[in-house]
Amino acid sequence: MIHTRISGTGSYLPGEPVSNAALIAAHGLDSSDEWIVERTGIRNRHLAAPGVTSSDLALEASRRALQAAGRQPGDVDLIIVATSTPDYVFPSAAALLQSKLGITNGAPAFDVQAVCSGFVYAVTIAEKFIRSGSHKCALVVGAEVFSRILDWKDRGTCVLFGDGAGAVVMEASAEPGILASAFHADGSHHGILSVPGQVCGGVATGDPFLRMDGQAVFKFAVKVLADVASEVLTAADMTAAQVDWLIPHQANVRILQATAKRLHIPAERCIVTVADHGNTSAASIPLALDEGVRSGRIRRGQHLLLEGVGGGFTWGATLLRF
Repeated sequence: MIHTRISGTGSYLPGEPVSNAALIAAHGLDSSDEWIVERTGIRNRHLAAPGVTSSDLALEASRRALQAAGRQPGDVDLIIVATSTPDYVFPSAAALLQSKLGITNGAPAFDVQAVCSGFVYAVTIAEKFIRSGSHKCALVVGAEVFSRILDWKDRGTCVLFGDGAGAVVMEASAEPGILASAFHADGSHHGILSVPGQVCGGVATGDPFLRMDGQAVFKFAVKVLADVASEVLTAADMTAAQVDWLIPHQANVRILQATAKRLHIPAERCIVTVADHGNTSAASIPLALDEGVRSGRIRRGQHLLLEGVGGGFTWGATLLRF
């Protein structure tokens, strides 16, 4: 039987960290560092310079993941980029990344748009390709430049998000790596978190900025994250006590804490990086994963539970042996 394992991780954050105080001063926000930290846990975020795109960030994270896996770009036969902020309407950020990596072997490349759940969606899709036997080495990336879709006058949203990218190399394996995955969506909740605009006739129509009902998102997120985690644990015939590390979407420290509490996973077994980069949407899970690996906390053979929830609404989880 063909299984799938993660053989390398990488991440990238653009520029220097922007503190809460610096952000407040730059945009004249009616807020404070204390207010932001207390409600979100966020202290800094990274913002891409003008002209720097999601595929640019993806390129740096991918190079690091490939190096960690001991692979060359030409070894990759599948590329999936999870993003809600692609460079263009088309071609996909994945196709642009393929070009920037110099991959010319005809490997399929496409984007997945599931917002903050996008990386879990992409990992789940790649695992099915590999287990089918059609592909052997996938590059899966979450990359975002959310700073381009923020209303800098809206203190309830603009302080939450940042830019960044994270990547993993997934390979065929004789030993189980990905143990169970699940992903879901319910479009009836689209109104509580969305960017309700589009390009039509060469101009932006509707509202081009992110809009969110924070309280409604919190309630929905905590419930579905606990539910989907339980779903994959049951599918793998495991308990939360057997999870070495919970690696949730880094949205808000309160959501992370509430989710861990519902799962009865101690806070010390939860990888939390939101303080350093804010909510980077599809990039946040692979960013946290890579930080855990490079800091030495995450080690081979440990069980990891990755999970995310995103506007739309979408949600999903992956349980794996690293």
